[in-house]
Amino acid sequence: MRTASWVKETIDVCVSRRLESNACVESSAERFCDLNLKQTVETTDTKAGLAFDLTMQALILVSLVDFSIETLPGLSSDARKLLWLIETATVVAFTVEYLLRLFVADRKIGFATSFFGVIDLLAILPFYLSLGFDLRSVRAFRLLRLFRILKLARYNAAVRRFHRALLIAWEELVLFGIVAVIVLYLAAVGIYHFENEAQPDAFASVFHSLWWAVATLTTVGYGDIYPVTVGGRVFTFVVLIVGLGVVSIPAGLIASALSKAREADELVGR
Repeated sequence: MRTASWVKETIDVCVSRRLESNACVESSAERFCDLNLKQTVETTDTKAGLAFDLTMQALILVSLVDFSIETLPGLSSDARKLLWLIETATVVAFTVEYLLRLFVADRKIGFATSFFGVIDLLAILPFYLSLGFDLRSVRAFRLLRLFRILKLARYNAAVRRFHRALLIAWEELVLFGIVAVIVLYLAAVGIYHFENEAQPDAFASVFHSLWWAVATLTTVGYGDIYPVTVGGRVFTFVVLIVGLGVVSIPAGLIASALSKAREADELVGR
């Protein structure tokens, strides 16, 4: 009896260990599959990841060409049907990509609310909103499809570096943006003061003068509206000098941030 009991206990222990071993193997296999999927979706270190990236880039370009062709007048019904099928296929692919990226993300909510997460969602949202509704006449929904071009930023190292540079210089750019708006308003008020009596139609109010202020501060100078008084011309000269700073300062901030982002990439690569 003792021998039989000992044999039974031994068998139970062996079976239990075998089950635990199988569970560990299955768990390891699942982790390995998840890791492979994560590498494929988020990196180009593997052949599968590189193929995934190239495929998505090609689909983005196809969808943009499809969107452009749709705007051509006089398209036949067959052509429009073909374009709709291409649009459907690309949206399905983008939806699968979005779900895969959400699945492999360490922080689901973090990805969903991130820059690229929002872009991925906006790239497919117009299609699903239009199901059952004719939203072709609503330009805002159609224009949302243009967000797909921003998806290309994910697949380009230089664009990703530029995005990091914007984050580095974000506070300075916001501060400069506030200053630029103040200068823009002061320029509109100033030219209105000098030119309103001489050109009441062109400079009817401060709001009408904003167009001139924008064109002058950005050094574009379309020439459709220009000062005719001496005071207005002198003021315009001052605004043009200030406009050089309006253009050059943010360019310098971004250039400095790009240099920092490149240095950070080089340190990581070492």
